[in-house]
Amino acid sequence: MSNDIEARKERATAWFAELRDRICAAFEAIEDDYRGAFEHLPVGRFERKNWARPAEHATDGGGGTMSLMHGRVFEKVGVNISTVYGTFSPQFAKEIPGAGGDGKYWASGISLVAHMRSPRVPAAHFNTRHIVTEKAWFGGGGDLTPTLDVQRTREHAHAQRFHESFRKACDAHDPAYYARFSKWCDEYFFLPHRGEPRGVGGIFYDYLEKDWEKDFAFTQDVGRAFLEGYTAIIRQGMQNPWTEAEREEQLLRRGRYVEFNLLYDRGTKFGLATGGNVEAILMSLPPVVHWR
Repeated sequence: MSNDIEARKERATAWFAELRDRICAAFEAIEDDYRGAFEHLPVGRFERKNWARPAEHATDGGGGTMSLMHGRVFEKVGVNISTVYGTFSPQFAKEIPGAGGDGKYWASGISLVAHMRSPRVPAAHFNTRHIVTEKAWFGGGGDLTPTLDVQRTREHAHAQRFHESFRKACDAHDPAYYARFSKWCDEYFFLPHRGEPRGVGGIFYDYLEKDWEKDFAFTQDVGRAFLEGYTAIIRQGMQNPWTEAEREEQLLRRGRYVEFNLLYDRGTKFGLATGGNVEAILMSLPPVVHWR
């Protein structure tokens, strides 16, 4: 059984790296194809930086790779992968399924956040992960965050395209998935102190552990769906001009993004609680942001 677990870990880790490469290639192709007001800027290319997790004791370790790009279309986009293992603190172990025994864990995943130069192209977040304690499960999802109020509706073409990509991926595996995971996303990406959603949703799922092969296949399709849907949205709007008023609206809306990620986001809390790379964890923060 232990050999099966190790083989599954390797397959999941390999997929996250493969998906990272696909996403980076697609985003760099978008940079190549851009024609507009920012052609004077260098064409964006991802820069990769490896990091190793500092070991608190002999059984802790792992690390990952940050892939960061600043370009004409992408003001800032990060696509990170990591694989870490160790022992949860007794307090944090209480929050993690299956960690109540010896507290040991293994976790691998991919995390992406894109902040676009154009206010007319929504920001986006995506991540999928595989975590092993005494249990083993998949989780993840993606959500779309328009920075203009006129786009912050499910009826907008961007939101419809994004949701339709995820709906198709969900329906291919379980007809109940989309309604369940879309609702979960709306509930998760909500700012209680503001009384408002972060964006127009997507899907969010966690603790998927009934059938490893099926859950892994679904997680792969979620990654493919995000890539297909979001690149289409970027290409649809990246050439359109915008106003200074729209740029200011974008910078203010980014403040909500910062507030959510620092106050509520599970991934941020998990990374910091397990001694992750702070630079990689806070990659999600936008390059420029305003509060009024």
